[in-house]
Amino acid sequence: MDFTFTEEQQAAAEAARAAFADVPPGGGTTSPALGVEPVAPDIDRELWQRLAKSDLPGIALAEEYGGSGLDPVAWCLVLREAARVLARVPLLETGAAALAVQRYGSVEQRRRLLPEVAAGRLLLGVAAHGRSGHEPADQAVLARADGGGWTLHGSQTAVAYAQVMDRVLVPARTGDGATLLVLVDPKAAGVELRGQVSANGEAAAELVLDGARVDAAAQLGEPAPDGANWQYLRGLLIVGNAALCLGVGEQMLRITADYTSKREQFGHPVATFQAVAMQVADRYIDLRAMEVTLWQAAWRIGLDDPELTHAGSGAHLPLAADLATAKVWSAEGVRTVASTAQHLHGGIGADLDYPLHRYHAWAKHLELYLGPAPAFEDEVGAILADHQL
Repeated sequence: MDFTFTEEQQAAAEAARAAFADVPPGGGTTSPALGVEPVAPDIDRELWQRLAKSDLPGIALAEEYGGSGLDPVAWCLVLREAARVLARVPLLETGAAALAVQRYGSVEQRRRLLPEVAAGRLLLGVAAHGRSGHEPADQAVLARADGGGWTLHGSQTAVAYAQVMDRVLVPARTGDGATLLVLVDPKAAGVELRGQVSANGEAAAELVLDGARVDAAAQLGEPAPDGANWQYLRGLLIVGNAALCLGVGEQMLRITADYTSKREQFGHPVATFQAVAMQVADRYIDLRAMEVTLWQAAWRIGLDDPELTHAGSGAHLPLAADLATAKVWSAEGVRTVASTAQHLHGGIGADLDYPLHRYHAWAKHLELYLGPAPAFEDEVGAILADHQL
């Protein structure tokens, strides 16, 4: 399979590199280990507007809505660049939510919301972790029909940047077990935000819904009996998170290679020692595996019908298998890269004034996002069992 990026995809990556060129890691914020408060109360608004001027928030949205008309691969290329500088912007959450609006929203919703996203004026969050981080997100909130709308009861934990989102896209289950996607105003009656701090030090919140009412204008399409709407959104979050893992992992390895090439022991750079070189080589191989599984999943989720069989693609298995595989490799890969980077740095790797510490915090956050690798290994095993391979 040829994963050579198109000219348009390469241009998106170049535009992202230019936008992030002078961004210090984490926006110059301090280490999350310095306290129990988030590193900052808001996203990097200046950077977000710079990205909007480069048409990056809407990179995968249709041109008719102010987007660039590209695909999830281009979106992931932008996320990869964002991760290299630990950009404090909701490209993952807003991008995934906007693509869900484009796929499931009404004509009026698409015309009203998507141009605002592309222009950087509307921030969309996603509730993706359930009540505890271990419960399926689409089972954590109950939606009861209420006139022309819905009344919501339940909670979702670890909603990134919830305090500053204009709307949060929440999956909920209806009384007959179907899955509903609704846009919730975090400031509306019946909605409570309980402040949290993620492992990477960013602001998050538990979203508590106690009789919060949403009308039909906030509902994306009809409830899905098979949960396909949530699975699509979850798939976008998986590939987006994998792209972030890749960017963080690549930057950590770059920092480590630079450090070990200058740090000397016994009159020689430690990078020339066989044991060091072998560890770095192993992590490079991990990163290449992360890339291959990421682009396979991102390409398939962008197809009109991702379940069709394509010659040489391995698409005889459901898209869910490629998504779970990408999540396993990204989670395990970013964890091992972070561990090796810390090990080869020695004590300075834990110095709060050295950038590797903050990259390590992001790596741990991304590793566990949507669940740890073993949970997705279970998914792969179940899929293989169902297909009798």
